[in-house]
Amino acid sequence: MDFIPAKESPVFIKIFRFYTKLLFKWRFKTVWLKQEYEPCSECKTVYFLNHHSWWDGLIPLMLNEYRFHQQARAIMEDKQMNTYSLFQKIGAFSINRDDPRSAVTSLRYAVESFNRPHASLFIYPEGTITPAGCSMDFEGGLAWLYDKLDEVDFVPVGIHMHTIRHSKPELHLHVGRPVRMNESSSKEEKTAHFEIVLNHMLNDLRQTAGFDNSKFEQFL
Repeated sequence: MDFIPAKESPVFIKIFRFYTKLLFKWRFKTVWLKQEYEPCSECKTVYFLNHHSWWDGLIPLMLNEYRFHQQARAIMEDKQMNTYSLFQKIGAFSINRDDPRSAVTSLRYAVESFNRPHASLFIYPEGTITPAGCSMDFEGGLAWLYDKLDEVDFVPVGIHMHTIRHSKPELHLHVGRPVRMNESSSKEEKTAHFEIVLNHMLNDLRQTAGFDNSKFEQFL
């Protein structure tokens, strides 16, 4: 498949964010947020998230529009973008995971996106939707970006849904602190470190979400 670039529409984003907010309020009992990272006016950020449900594609929009306020883009599998073309208008661009050469083109496009002021990128390092509770197996794109992007924060975002207290699900989001690591580490070591950070965050969410919300605020 041909590469699909982002084609942001500010008008569409403005309208779609309100629709999306209403959708979250309708589908979820509560959306909770624990936020340990707040991008400064000059900050550029890569957010890496777990990918366990269809809702994950809309969470970056909500976080950016109502909290981060950056020039955000997201990497999305080309098959999904062909099905949901509207994501192109809110800043998504495609990646073909089955074609390494095409995947590099997408990653280079991601790097170029950081020439914009206050830029950010949302990436799902697993590459596709995976079952919740399983150990994550990241592809190499996140570590590749880490080596290419200087002075960019790499921030984990954990996503967890549950029906512990209500028939309607609750959504817990945890925006962690920027990840730091040794620049001399190999790409494999960096990938493993990113996996450990997000896995630890998700394990903590599974143990506390729905039982102790003292560190969370109601987001939506």
